[in-house]
Parts: sequence; structure tokens; C-alpha cells
Amino acid sequence: MYENSRLGLAYISPYIIGLIVFTAFPFISSLIISFTEYDLINPPEYVGLENYEYMLEDDTFYQSMWVTFAYVFLTIPLKLAFALFIAFVLNFKLRGIKFFRTAYYIPSILGSSVAIAVLWRAIFSLDGLLNSFIGVFGIEPVSWLGEPVFAMFSVTLLRVWQFGSAMVIFLAALQNVPQSQYEAAMIDGASKWQMFTKITIPLITPVIFFNFIMQTTQAFQEFTAPYVITAGGPAKATYLFSLYIYETAFKHFELGYGSALAWVLFIVVAIFTAISFKSSKYWVFYSGDKGGK
Repeated sequence: MYENSRLGLAYISPYIIGLIVFTAFPFISSLIISFTEYDLINPPEYVGLENYEYMLEDDTFYQSMWVTFAYVFLTIPLKLAFALFIAFVLNFKLRGIKFFRTAYYIPSILGSSVAIAVLWRAIFSLDGLLNSFIGVFGIEPVSWLGEPVFAMFSVTLLRVWQFGSAMVIFLAALQNVPQSQYEAAMIDGASKWQMFTKITIPLITPVIFFNFIMQTTQAFQEFTAPYVITAGGPAKATYLFSLYIYETAFKHFELGYGSALAWVLFIVVAIFTAISFKSSKYWVFYSGDKGGK
């Protein structure tokens, strides 16, 4: 028994070491550094709650947080709705459907890469592919990356385009919906829309909730797209909180304040997640539950 325990620990030791070195240690270190003034060159100097108090007077803090919330509340509903729609379409048994399932999943693999962000910037630039296309119809070029509203739209669209992972999960959930439920509804004369809203949606609410939590957490930490495509501009219209953390810590070398900002983001995501879990009992229905608990 003792030898088996030692063997088991040996097998999981790489994970434990990685967890301690690359997750636990940076996590605790950032908390400690958030109470200091640290420029990466000189030793950290303890300043107490000054970094957190400074946030209350920091206009950039409020602006970047507002932009982040706008980005999250704009992208998540669009992405989940689009992913569910595509999953619903791909759930039909058609010839070559496996090819289309694979093709629609590919953007989620490539979408978060720097190369795709550079390509996206080229498409939406003033002389890019999109303006060339609309120019065929006599439409004047649009400054997609130069106007605040259009810039946010361009960055949001890339996030929505990365719907593959959510789509695959939705597709698995749709395939597990009992066909007997639909057959009984058809006998009762229910329409396609009624079957979708009264049968499909309630039965896949646990998966909707899972996708919502995962996608929201990722959206709060979005960095690559706004950094590469717009660099937070124009007029900081796409200046997400993650960009502010990065520039504060690694551009201005204010690691103490940057760590404090990172912990505020962590707390915001934790609160948002807790509220989501608390509210889930009112709309998420699990098998065998009577009250949606």
C-alpha cells in the first residue's frame, strides 16, 4: 500500500510541481506585491493599501473597467446565441455534416492567436478587405478601427467568431435531449418554436450555464485581440482592463499597482461568478429536479 502511494505521488508530481511553481507561487506573490511599490529593479517597498486607495482616484481605472463590462455584456450573449444556433443547425443528420462540424470548430482553435488578430486588423483597416468589398457597391470606406463604436464592434466580432468550443458543447447537449420529448410534443400539436423554447432550452440549461461561466471568465481576461488590433484605441474605446494591467506592470514598471489591479479583476470575476451561481437556481434545471435547484 505504501509503495503504491509513493508510485501514485511520483506520477502526479509533475502536475503538483507545475501547480506550485506556475500557479500557486505567482498567485500568492502578486498578492504580496500588490501592497508594495515595486519597479522590478529596486527591492519592493511596503506601502500598505496605497495602491488600492489610488484606484479610487484613477480615471483610467474606471474607464477601462467600464469598457471591459461593455465588452463582456456585448460579446457573451452574441457568442452564446450564435454558438447555439450553429449547434442546432449542425445537429441535423445531413450528408457531410461531420465536415461542417469540423470547419465551424476551427475558428476557436485559431481565433486567439496573434496571427489571426493581425489578419483581423488587415481586414478591418481603412484599405482592408472589408472596405474593398463594400466599395464594390459604391459605399464609402468606413474607419472600422478609427471610430470608437466601430472599433469595439470589430474587436467584439472576433470574439464572437471564436464560437467553436461553445458550439461543440451545445451540440453534445442537443444530441442528449430525448427524442421521446419531441415526439410527445408533436402529438400534442406543438410547433417547432414551442418545442425549442419549452423542451430544448430547459433541458440544456445546465450546459448554457456552463458555457456562460466559462465564456464570461475568458472575456474578462481578453487581451490579444484589443492589444493587437487596436492597441486599446481609438480614444481608449477598446482599452480593456487586461491591457491596463499589462501596460501598468510591464510598460510603466509599476508592478505593485499592476498586481493590485490584477487582484481587483480577480475579485470582480469572483463576485460575478458567485452571483451567477446564486441566480442559477432560478433558471437552471437538472435531471430529477422539481424546482430548478
